[in-house]
Amino acid sequence: MPRIHILRATAALSLVAAALVGCASTGGAPAGVMASNGMLTGPNGMTLYTFDKDAAGSGKSVCNGPCATNWPPLMAGSAAASGDYSVVTRDDGAKQLAYKGKPLYYWIKDSKPGDKTGDGFNGVWRVAAP
Repeated sequence: MPRIHILRATAALSLVAAALVGCASTGGAPAGVMASNGMLTGPNGMTLYTFDKDAAGSGKSVCNGPCATNWPPLMAGSAAASGDYSVVTRDDGAKQLAYKGKPLYYWIKDSKPGDKTGDGFNGVWRVAAP
């Protein structure tokens, strides 16, 4: 096989591999949000949670003030609604990502990717699952 054909084939395979890496994220997920080991993780690799007191589809978070200090919201940044993901407006006007209508949060006591020490906390916090 001529060298030029090998180079073209290698380039094509690289493009396919890059496309498949993108498929590892949850469908329609904003950049950096991934499904890993049956849970959603943020761009930093840390576990994401939902709060039972947030009404799905309400468009807002009820975790504000000291609650948000312990459960930092996953801020939307420039992300837009896509697929199962939406953007909710917090009481302070900031934008937060939500999955299936439920705002997403980190737990301040998780120290490394894979930790899920907030799951079941006070009976109202749950690991966000795809």
